[in-house]
Amino acid sequence: MSQPRIVRVPIVPFGVVNCHLVISEQGCVLVDTGVPGSHRKIERALKAEGLGLQDIRLIVVTHAHMDHAGSAARVRQLSGAPIVAHEGDLPYYQRRKPMTFCETGWVSRLFFRTGVIVKPYEAFTPDILLTDGQALDLAPYGIAGRARPTPGHTAGSVSLELDSGDALVGDLVASGVLLGGLMHTQHARRPPFEDDPATVALQLQQLVAGGMQTFHLGHGGPLPAKEVMRHAGWLGRQRAGRMYQGAVACGCESVGAGGAGGAHG
Repeated sequence: MSQPRIVRVPIVPFGVVNCHLVISEQGCVLVDTGVPGSHRKIERALKAEGLGLQDIRLIVVTHAHMDHAGSAARVRQLSGAPIVAHEGDLPYYQRRKPMTFCETGWVSRLFFRTGVIVKPYEAFTPDILLTDGQALDLAPYGIAGRARPTPGHTAGSVSLELDSGDALVGDLVASGVLLGGLMHTQHARRPPFEDDPATVALQLQQLVAGGMQTFHLGHGGPLPAKEVMRHAGWLGRQRAGRMYQGAVACGCESVGAGGAGGAHG
């Protein structure tokens, strides 16, 4: 099987929100679908590679936040490709339950107050639903690697581990200032929301131990394994921040802005 190419699809400029195309001679897999209406940008990125929406063989949704799952239903409709996701986020994909968000610092609180992150998207049910401990072999879709559960950012987070040493991890880690944007793009940091930092740290360490060398992110990146390990070591000592649900704070465990920690050394 040929070595895949990882093509970043900038949904928002400066790497603020990314989807990715994993392309080989045998197939094309789309990782995340951006905010609602992102199918046009995905289609343009495919066209630049000499492909179309009909060439997508699998859609991987790494978690249920609207900037990753927002166009999943539409891209499936246009491409005919199945969606794979994890059962931990199923109630959110189906829009049966309000999403929860655990802050990681003051940027999180400001971002939540804008209301952007809680905007609705078209409900869908994944065609392939992973359970804990279950991995999906990507070979039938033309890619050497697997998709597997990597909980922590949300209960239903999923990552891709490719035989090439590339990992596509959604929001397990971010980089740069303002979600990947203008500065420090090679410096790992927490995304604005993160359910369980200790579990995320463990997942990142396991990915590196499994041979992953380059990490492709939903916000910023890519990052080398060494920087991911530095971040994971710091992250394992952090606590979860205040949880928000829908548009109202819901009074879960709270820490100060310094403890929730956006930037770090």
